[in-house]
Amino acid sequence: MDRPLDIAFHNIEPSPKIEAEIRQHVEKLQQRHSELVACRVSVEALHNQHQTGNVPEVHITLSIRGRDLAVSREPHRSKERYAHPDLHTAIRDAFKAAERQLESAKGK
Repeated sequence: MDRPLDIAFHNIEPSPKIEAEIRQHVEKLQQRHSELVACRVSVEALHNQHQTGNVPEVHITLSIRGRDLAVSREPHRSKERYAHPDLHTAIRDAFKAAERQLESAKGK
């Protein structure tokens, strides 16, 4: 990547373990997609979301040559999809979606 990875936490305590997990996912994306120029990951805890179980949102902005791709994984219906949704699940889902968007962008 041309620019360093940018990780931001909003309304949630930064964690070295979470940062390491995010860096690992970004490294995998870099290995598979050489066109990746920059990546920004934002982890945001929502305030008292009783319907969603307070699962944080994960937003990823990927920059490839000529355009930006935005990925958001909001916790809507996460209780329906997972027995115990948590931050790790949200991160994993967001990076799976990012991988799909990069594949789609590569095909165009």
